[in-house]
Amino acid sequence: MAPAARAEKAPAKVNLTLHVLGRRADGYHEIESLVGFADVGDALTFSPGGALALAVGGPTGPAAGDVADNLVLKAVRALAERVADLKLGRFSLSKRLPVAAGLGGGSSDAAAALRLLASANGIARDDPRLMQAAVATGADVPVCLDPRTRRMGGIGEILSDPLDLPRLPAILVNPGVAVSTRDVFAALRLPPIAPAAQAGRPAGTLLDEIANGRNDLEAPAIELEPAIAELLAVLGRLPGCRLARMSGSGATCFGLFESTRAATAAGRTLRVGYPGWWVRATVIGDSAGG
Repeated sequence: MAPAARAEKAPAKVNLTLHVLGRRADGYHEIESLVGFADVGDALTFSPGGALALAVGGPTGPAAGDVADNLVLKAVRALAERVADLKLGRFSLSKRLPVAAGLGGGSSDAAAALRLLASANGIARDDPRLMQAAVATGADVPVCLDPRTRRMGGIGEILSDPLDLPRLPAILVNPGVAVSTRDVFAALRLPPIAPAAQAGRPAGTLLDEIANGRNDLEAPAIELEPAIAELLAVLGRLPGCRLARMSGSGATCFGLFESTRAATAAGRTLRVGYPGWWVRATVIGDSAGG
């Protein structure tokens, strides 16, 4: 009998705060970000055996680009370089998150692939080779490997222990535009810094940290795509919205709400008023992405 297929969620990564400390001598940017995971995302299945293959489908699959460039395959090959005789097989990816949207969809897909391979090959989740492969795949992949709320630093490779973030009712909204992370960082005007620089962190709870935080990529992203500013204004006016902010390099923004009922109602309102927008009511926080 053929081995049973295995499945993993690839939850949306949400940058609740994102502080860019500056540009390093090597051209990369040092960041400090509080990262949470939502209970919406892509889905990845793996059927062990045979040659490595990847099929991409789902509602946003056509926008995902050339399969040969997919981060799932990059992650698999990075792990295969570190694990002798790694058992491979066929992956099937259902894309549900918008692409180039600031939600780390490709990175979360890659991390899900590493988890699936670990399970199929009897590799412990804390095996350092998994993290090495994640780092080699992309800056956002390490934080997605074990999708729980954490602070992320450096260029993405420095992670805190998991943090206890209360479950936050929210909506995720993309105005139907894609924003290039490279272009957003290029539009950011910051001086060079030493790699050891540290960001100041507000005192208090994680909720205080979110409320007093910011996303330093918001302004340059709005310069490139003014639709983001309109989206943030619309979110901020919705009943029960406590905070509206862009995630990652955009263009997806999130609104945090006082209740699940308020978030669900806000999602319905936006789907009617802005049918071209991608809108999902969700929860961000502890266990949401697990």
